[in-house]
Amino acid sequence: MDTVELLKKVRKIEIKTRGLSNHIFSGEYHTAFKGRGMNFSEVREYQFGDDTRSIDWNVTARFSHPFVKVFEEERELTVMLLVDVSESALFGTTLQRKKDLITEICGVLAFSAINNNDKVGVIFFSGKVEKYIPAKKGRSHILRVIRELLSVRATRNGTNLAETLRYFNNVMKKRSIVFILSDFICPDYKDALNIASKKHDVVGVHVFDQRDRELPAAGTIHMQDAETGRTGWVNSSDSRVRNFYARKFDEHLQYCRAAFVKSGADLVSIRTDQDYVKALQAFFATRI
Repeated sequence: MDTVELLKKVRKIEIKTRGLSNHIFSGEYHTAFKGRGMNFSEVREYQFGDDTRSIDWNVTARFSHPFVKVFEEERELTVMLLVDVSESALFGTTLQRKKDLITEICGVLAFSAINNNDKVGVIFFSGKVEKYIPAKKGRSHILRVIRELLSVRATRNGTNLAETLRYFNNVMKKRSIVFILSDFICPDYKDALNIASKKHDVVGVHVFDQRDRELPAAGTIHMQDAETGRTGWVNSSDSRVRNFYARKFDEHLQYCRAAFVKSGADLVSIRTDQDYVKALQAFFATRI
């Protein structure tokens, strides 16, 4: 992709995603994540109506009557986008590839964040961490993020989310809102996700294509595993093969959901031929 074509695509994505964030998502984003980052301010005596969960038991014991902790909302939040750029993200059979959908969703989230005066950073990953862009504010920074989304390429096979989350935990000491955008075709990442979710507000955006689950009955076809590069012939007309293919996807999705639920993180699944606007709005609504 030459520079002129890249700039045209950046501008096209900016127009679409900035418009969505301005007119649709800004309110939902602010409401969904308002108050998620809280700093301890002080303790004061308990007043009728205070949440008993905020009682400071150490101070209460010291003075023999109840005191509560007072927190103040962080005025500025940090949004980190952990973006899967592995080869499997280049797959797509309907309206767009998984990577194209991920790019648009990242654009919407990024513009929503800066409209809320938050900072945005990105970690691109495949079988390793490909690139880290520290969090900043401003339109020019978001345009740089979009340029990188369009141009970055994986330099290692596979997807290593566990390593990426460990890297993220090391570089981000401050509590952040974290969106992981991936098809999650990768080895075990439960432990790393648990650690990240204890400190950060983690949201997984599972992007998939209908052919990730449904193998068409098209006779004997030559297939390639995008993650490993391995190839082979498959008899897609055999119902047992198609059922096995669907079952493996369902098991994969079940693993993802269980991992996120156990860690206390959220997960939303969006198919490449679905309206991601409605999916994101419905997700934001669940957090209000």
